[in-house]
Amino acid sequence: MDFENEVILAIKGNKDSFAKVIKNLELSMYRVSKAILKSDNDCADAIQETILKSYKAITTLKHPEFFKTWIIRILINECKKINIQKNKVIPMEDVIIEKSFNNFEENLLIQDTLNLLENDLKDVVLLYYIEDLSVKDISDILNIPKGTVKSRLSRARTKLAIILRKDFKESDVYETEGI
Repeated sequence: MDFENEVILAIKGNKDSFAKVIKNLELSMYRVSKAILKSDNDCADAIQETILKSYKAITTLKHPEFFKTWIIRILINECKKINIQKNKVIPMEDVIIEKSFNNFEENLLIQDTLNLLENDLKDVVLLYYIEDLSVKDISDILNIPKGTVKSRLSRARTKLAIILRKDFKESDVYETEGI
C-alpha cells in the first residue's frame, strides 16, 4: 500500500497504518531533529513528543498528501521548544547526511561546509537537498514565503560555491607544494 493510503487509514483511526507511516518517516525525523538539536536524547524526546501530538491530532489533517510537511512542522516546533527550555541557540550542526552520501569523508566535508552557513540558509538546504522537500513544503514548514525559500537557496548555493572554490584552491596549493 502506498504512503498516502496509509495516511488516509491512519486518519480514520487505524493504529497499524499510523505506525507504518511513522516508521517510513523515522529517518527523516531523526535527520531534521539532529540538525536542530545536538543531543540524541533531545532528538528522541522531540520525536516522541511529535509522534504523540501527531497521533492525537491526525484527525484534523485535511490533506493526507501533506502529512510529511505537517509532521516535520510539528517536529521543528518541538525541537525549538526543547532549545528554548534548555536556553540554547538553535545550531544546525552535525547534520546527518548518510541518505545522500555514503563516503565518511564526504559526510564530514559536507557537514563542515554546511556549518559555515547561517542557520536560516542551513535550514532550507537541509530540507531541500537532504530531505527532498519542495519549495512549497519548505515554505509551509518554516512559515515563510516561497520567494524567501528560493532566495535563501540561491544565497546558500552562492556561499557554498565560494566556500568550496576556496577549499579546492587551498587543497591545490598543498598538493603542488609537495611536488
